[in-house]
Amino acid sequence: MRAEGLWHPRLLHLLARAGHGDLVVVADPGLPVPPGVESVDLVWRRDEPRFLPVLESIREELVVEHAFVAKEAPRDFLPGAERIPHEELKHLTERALVIVRTGEATPYANVVLRAGVPF
Repeated sequence: MRAEGLWHPRLLHLLARAGHGDLVVVADPGLPVPPGVESVDLVWRRDEPRFLPVLESIREELVVEHAFVAKEAPRDFLPGAERIPHEELKHLTERALVIVRTGEATPYANVVLRAGVPF
C-alpha cells in the first residue's frame, strides 16, 4: 500500500501508462464519455469528490505540459490553462487516455491535461 498520493489502483495504472502527449481529462459527472475512451468514475454523490482535490492529486502523479479548460469556466478556475470553447474541449476528450469523473456540480468543471516528460 502506498503511504501518500493516489490510492485508486486503476487510475494509478493509467497515469503510469500515460506517454508524452496523452490526454487525461478530469471532469464533472455530466461530461459525456466518448465511445472507446476509458472512464474512472470517482463520483459517489453530488459534489463528492470535489474537482480541485482530484485534479491536484492527479497533477502530483503526472507530468503535465499543457492544460485546456472551457472558456465558459469561471476565470479563477485553473490559472495558466489555455481557454477553448467547451465544444472544442469535448472534441479533445475523444482522444483521451482516460476521463476521471468527479462529483463536482460546478458548470464547466472539466480540464484536459496533456502529459509531458520529466526531462
